[in-house]
Amino acid sequence: MALMPDLLAQFLQMALVLALAPLLTGFVRKLKGRLLRRRGPPVLQPYRDLLRLLRKEVVLAENASWLFRAAPYLIFATTWVAAALVPTFATGLLYSWSADLIAIIALLGSARFLLALAGMDVGTSFGGIGSSREVMIASLAEPAMLLIAFTVALVAGSTQLSTVAAFMGSPEVGLRVSLGMAAIALVMVAIAENARIPVDNPATHLELTMVHEAMVLEYSGRHLAMIEFASHLKLLLYVSLIACLFVPWGLAPHGAGPAAFAAGAAAWIGKLAAGGTLLAVFETAIAKMRVFRVPEFLGAALMLGLLATLLMFVSRSL
Repeated sequence: MALMPDLLAQFLQMALVLALAPLLTGFVRKLKGRLLRRRGPPVLQPYRDLLRLLRKEVVLAENASWLFRAAPYLIFATTWVAAALVPTFATGLLYSWSADLIAIIALLGSARFLLALAGMDVGTSFGGIGSSREVMIASLAEPAMLLIAFTVALVAGSTQLSTVAAFMGSPEVGLRVSLGMAAIALVMVAIAENARIPVDNPATHLELTMVHEAMVLEYSGRHLAMIEFASHLKLLLYVSLIACLFVPWGLAPHGAGPAAFAAGAAAWIGKLAAGGTLLAVFETAIAKMRVFRVPEFLGAALMLGLLATLLMFVSRSL
């Protein structure tokens, strides 16, 4: 019986992550429309799109293998697990021992690998182009993420997210140049990983520039719904991860009561709204870059992560 409150809190976090992921995407799209002086789609439109796709029939290519059929479910499952492991409204939950930053990077890398394989499985030119570009982005984004993890681990003494969040929220941290560099690098990686402007434009299907959409053009029905849901979860994951690492205030401590959980959930929703607002403003104010300039963008994130790690080695006070 003593385990029941911990189980309920963990399942509540998993359910909230699943329920709010499409809402965050809809909020960003609505706000972008308002900033462009348009009405914009309804905030609940992502939910309607997912339900519409789930009701549609799946159309498969004749040469599609079992990997093409299984990849959407595996991508959704790995992304959901990674998003549910990030502390959102409370720390020290039942499965917080597995909420390691390296493990989350590995789960995201597995989902990316499966999506790239699925894009090449049917053998279309668009799928091959999208997969090659995705792997090119991953070759710079993953090292940058690992350097960010090393920087955080050197500061907090752990890669376990509950421990890191508790340390970052304490007065021992102070202002550190290395953490500022790591935060900027993480934001740049999040933009690239979620195929957002200026790296990619999720609202277009221009074959010369698209990355993510090129890999999923052959999907339909429930398979496409799973991939779209995974992309919503991935955006929420990165916003929650940035909030957990660098804005950890409001998280309920381990063993807190329902009132602390409610306050933590309210604080987390506020952070999601703030992150979505900043993303919408950023995407409205900047133009999409050419595909050949994406390595420069991610190279800057990689160098920031490297400089942050080197600063921690040179001087622990920075």
